[in-house]
Amino acid sequence: MPQPKGKSGNPKGRPKGTPNKATAELKEWVSGLINKNRVQLEKDLKKLDPKDRFAIIEKLMAYVIPKQQSVSIDTQIQLEYEQLEKLLMNAPDEAIEQLEKRITNLQQHGR
Repeated sequence: MPQPKGKSGNPKGRPKGTPNKATAELKEWVSGLINKNRVQLEKDLKKLDPKDRFAIIEKLMAYVIPKQQSVSIDTQIQLEYEQLEKLLMNAPDEAIEQLEKRITNLQQHGR
């Protein structure tokens, strides 16, 4: 008997992290297709105009380089302050003294 409209046999859905079978099969097929045609793909890329070749390579990069998440300016500043604090906590006293002198010098000269 079918489920009533708006109801699911599995209300929680697929468990988090469980791969979609169709997606996994498709990714495997595409990967195999690319691997089998790698030499030809490289030849074809070399035949393209530099502008077109760059555009394709740029699109392919999206699959191997993670996209940077947008971060608010306040969050970025906070992260930088935390990194600076860690550096200062581990810095030798001589380095801290040089930084203090440099900051004082900059303040005196209005920079």
